Amino acid sequence: MTPESSLDPANPFAHASDLPYGLPPFGAIREEHYLPAFRAGAAAQRAEVAAIVADDRPVSVATVLDPLEASGALLNRVASVFFNLVGSSMTDGLREIESEANPLLAAHRDAIVMDAGLFAKVTELYAQRAELPEGESRRLLERHYDDMVRAGAALPAEGQERLREINQELSRLAATFREDLRADTNELAVHLDEEARLEGLPADAVASARAAAHERGLRGYLLTLILPTGQPALATLKDRTVRQGLYVASISRGRRDNAYDTRPTLTRIVALRAEKAGLLGFANHAAYVVADQTAKTVDSVMQLLTGLVGPAVENARQEQAELTERLHADGFEGELQPWDWAYYAERVAQERFARDSAGLRPYFELNSVLREGIFAAANGLYGLNFVPRKDLQGYEEGVDVYEAFDESGAGVGLVLTDWYARDAKRGGAWMSSFVDQSRLLGHAPVIVINLNLNRPPAGSPTLLTLDELSTAFHEFGHVLHGLLSDVRYPRLSGTSVPRDFVEFPSQVNEMWAWQPELLRRFAVHHETGEPLPEAALDSVISAQSYGQGFLTVEMLAASLLDQAWHQRGPADPEITPEQVNTFERQVLASYGLDLDAVPPRYGSTYYEHIFGGGYSAGYYSYLWSEVLDADTVEWFLGAGGLTRESGEKFRRELLSRGGSVDVMAALERVLGRPPRLEPLLERRGLLPA
Repeated sequence: MTPESSLDPANPFAHASDLPYGLPPFGAIREEHYLPAFRAGAAAQRAEVAAIVADDRPVSVATVLDPLEASGALLNRVASVFFNLVGSSMTDGLREIESEANPLLAAHRDAIVMDAGLFAKVTELYAQRAELPEGESRRLLERHYDDMVRAGAALPAEGQERLREINQELSRLAATFREDLRADTNELAVHLDEEARLEGLPADAVASARAAAHERGLRGYLLTLILPTGQPALATLKDRTVRQGLYVASISRGRRDNAYDTRPTLTRIVALRAEKAGLLGFANHAAYVVADQTAKTVDSVMQLLTGLVGPAVENARQEQAELTERLHADGFEGELQPWDWAYYAERVAQERFARDSAGLRPYFELNSVLREGIFAAANGLYGLNFVPRKDLQGYEEGVDVYEAFDESGAGVGLVLTDWYARDAKRGGAWMSSFVDQSRLLGHAPVIVINLNLNRPPAGSPTLLTLDELSTAFHEFGHVLHGLLSDVRYPRLSGTSVPRDFVEFPSQVNEMWAWQPELLRRFAVHHETGEPLPEAALDSVISAQSYGQGFLTVEMLAASLLDQAWHQRGPADPEITPEQVNTFERQVLASYGLDLDAVPPRYGSTYYEHIFGGGYSAGYYSYLWSEVLDADTVEWFLGAGGLTRESGEKFRRELLSRGGSVDVMAALERVLGRPPRLEPLLERRGLLPA
């Protein structure tokens, strides 16, 4: 009996789903199904790897790479469902399962990537790589070899043993960080009794705050927190004390002396990552991470980030001086505070650009944005059509399923949309997959997009802020990267590209939120059906360049904070939990980014990207990718904007290729030249006047 067949046939993970595209049968899955499936899946994959090692035929793509890529089917089925639901629908039961599953999976991965027999076969084939034709197989071989070396396969036994211990602990700590942050974020939501204190907040946002309080059994109103430091309500709340309370709640996450204090967790993570990097021959964790990215070296990353600091700070100080005048004109003395910035910046934007962000929200209704904006752009560029599949069930009420078709009418894959915040859902916005595309396995993609919009009362429309509009287009760029994948191997599928490139397609997709031909389609008043007035449309577009000093500084501060944590070497003295706040201040001051009114986009204690997610030493990738994005936006506009011809070239050369090609070479084939820095500098107002 094989390990996989030993799983109870009644367990829904015991066999491939018979639903369209392999959509998981969410209605049949119970919490008690996960751990048995994890154990059986891990055992089955180890048996599959053992069979590869025992195969006495000469090493080849057919005897090593293909069976390695096909291994772990059961494990992939259960892991894809489990970890998606851990992020979006956490329960006490899932939390307990995660505490057992994470160490099990860390040990399993180490057993595979450090398997001496498998490494010997991969190394033997790697030595023959020049005999393989250029293409996916050679690319995959290089990835597997690099993965195994970077995972410690070449280390002596004692080094491997310590690496296993570190990986086990890191897996537990990352889960702890995420869960403590989620709990503290929920606990720090700002509760208000009187509606008068919400003056300035749009009516639908007030209704959402009332509904959020009701869901928790509270009277009055509840302002829940999103993941970044800046909270949307800060732009419109007139009551300065409420703004202050909301801001303080945001930056307090994880740094209060309570059960959810993330400082002990994050400092331990930093120390373990530094030790791991040293074991693998790197100066620090940042050097380890960046060596596998398009940036290649920490120096390249730092050159980009530090080169932007001076112009960004200068712009931010100019913006701050103007906003301080507005503060004083309202009768307040002293310095502009971080809870004031968004409020007065919005007033300046209203006056200078005639942009009323709150007044625009009725024109950005979610369903209209989705159908006439996001889906329409995907159709105009790539010929995709999205059809609701009401016969298919999502994992939560309100999670909708769409089937994507190409212009010939052939099915491409499924997209699940999960738009709303829940107490059980982690913060932020993200794309993930339940099934990765692979020609080897015959799999088409099943993708999910997550946002954290405030759910309106029943029967009321969901109206988006400008930031939420941009985020929706951004995350759908990731969706398209996964959906349009056309590769043989799952290891190279979709968004399986260097971390500092993965944000590039999504940032490019943001451009379509602001193109006039598309805005005229989706920016329609949800009650009257009237299109957004031309003057308001012009103001939305022209105001995109406003406030870039603040936005660039907060992004640089977060990126350099990430680098500072992860450029610490194994010989450096450990930072204690009590030193975290001081460390942050010293880092920001050392780069001239200690502007009290412009906090980092994420503080260390709620920096889920780097301590609970996959962006450690990689948050720079947003700015790194934006260099490529800004140049590509110019290319799209120069090629006629929203056209099938330009979309097809972008899909053929880049989106469909995943990690099967050198992504920078692929981008050069799209642009016809190497990318330039100047478009980013112009976009962010960093070129000399």
